[in-house]
Amino acid sequence: MKNKKILLFVSMMLVSILSYAQNEERPIVLRTMGSLFFGGNVQYTETGETFHGDHGYAQYYIPQDSRTYPLIMWHGIGQSGKTYESTPDGREGYQAILPRRDWSVYIVDQPRRGRAGYTLSTVDTKNAVPTIMQESAVWDAFRNGIWERPADPYFFTKTQFPKTPYAVDQFFRQQTPDTGEEPRTRQHREFMGNTMSALLEQTGAAILITHSNSGQYGWATGMAAPELVKAIVAYEPGACAFPETDIPAMIPAGVELVNETQAPQLVSEEEFRNLTKMPILIVFGDNIARQQSDIFNSEVWRVASQRAKQFVETVNRYGGDARLIMLPELGIEGNTHAPFADMNNLEIAGLLERFLEEKGLSGKDSPHKGPQRKEIETTIPIKY
Repeated sequence: MKNKKILLFVSMMLVSILSYAQNEERPIVLRTMGSLFFGGNVQYTETGETFHGDHGYAQYYIPQDSRTYPLIMWHGIGQSGKTYESTPDGREGYQAILPRRDWSVYIVDQPRRGRAGYTLSTVDTKNAVPTIMQESAVWDAFRNGIWERPADPYFFTKTQFPKTPYAVDQFFRQQTPDTGEEPRTRQHREFMGNTMSALLEQTGAAILITHSNSGQYGWATGMAAPELVKAIVAYEPGACAFPETDIPAMIPAGVELVNETQAPQLVSEEEFRNLTKMPILIVFGDNIARQQSDIFNSEVWRVASQRAKQFVETVNRYGGDARLIMLPELGIEGNTHAPFADMNNLEIAGLLERFLEEKGLSGKDSPHKGPQRKEIETTIPIKY
């Protein structure tokens, strides 16, 4: 039965891919577009000044004939919303591909990053993972190939990364620093989840797409606002949540820091059960290491992919609906850590759309019309 379901999913996915190929030149017709800040706080200094910071930023594109549920897209570590816009070689990203298919999209810059960088927090580089400190580590983390200095970098033989000097240059220039701390703590994950919940209050029920490091924040959002998160699609999540009463088996790593970053993120059973209230799809690409090594970013994705398998098994055991897809097992080879930006991103988008169709989330019964303005009290001591 399981194999039949997989074959049906793959066949329907191929139909979606052909549909994308036939329509990729169709004009994009928007009802509206814009941007907004969401969440955040107001701090008051000793001198009486105010400081509005630690919010998120979202740009949105609403098609004329929109589907009911918008897609909210959250970038990974060292990234911004740029990751979903254009690909490194200049082709269309999800920003254009999905609205052409009548999906409303919200592309996020998370608090303390990119256009949401306003903060009084400070950056702690002493405890930062290598991924955001060295371009060679970024190359490894995205699995374009391996760059083990002092040797020169190389591409994997099978890769969907566009192998041109322009694409490589654009890839490195999309890296974005943190303007404030991003600690690996439960409190910070809850802060991120609650911030995204503030956006959901304006968009209404939505589908959340995460990438890499934001995977942990997607779980936090689903636990904080299960009634508003209709589905979570996680591209290579960097960490997973588990009930504190049901800790998964250890996955030994060859780099001690990987043991720390990939440790199960423990929550109460009640919180975890909120993740059983929405369908979950996890997607991993190709060229993931199978053996232990001393290369941090090779170990990260080897362990993370196994941790994701444990997560899916746990969610389903608690009565949820979670699925893990390893793209090479579907015959889709060469994808990097960011498959939505690879040369076959139309194929990857088709897989996403097929999943949402299967879960009954692609309809147009109540077309999304854009964010609703939130009424708030004044945040400065002004007289109206």
